Amino acid sequence: MTGLLAGRLPDWPERLAALVMAAEHRPFDDARWNCGRFAMAAVVACTGRRPSWQHRPTLAAMADTTGHPRVPVPFARAGDVVLAADPDRLGVVLDAGRAAFVGPAGLLRLPITACTIAWRVG
Repeated sequence: MTGLLAGRLPDWPERLAALVMAAEHRPFDDARWNCGRFAMAAVVACTGRRPSWQHRPTLAAMADTTGHPRVPVPFARAGDVVLAADPDRLGVVLDAGRAAFVGPAGLLRLPITACTIAWRVG
């Protein structure tokens, strides 16, 4: 099932909160815990489905292959996947004003205005 067809689970807010809590102090690890794995875990938490993706030269192009549609960043809602630049990294919207990203010592929170692209999840 593609991202376009996958709706959100009824308990997605609790599942997303549990993911964020579990990741709060989990440091970046290039192979085991990076921005892509965090974004994928958020999609699973919200939809119960692991999206398929294809390797591409950029994170944005790779995220586009999941089938989730792009939405304007100001319309991103909790659980949606976002991309922040400099350096490029995928994260997850926490609320109307903030997104979380994997950092060296755990999750980093940035204002949603730091994001350049958003994808609607479910």
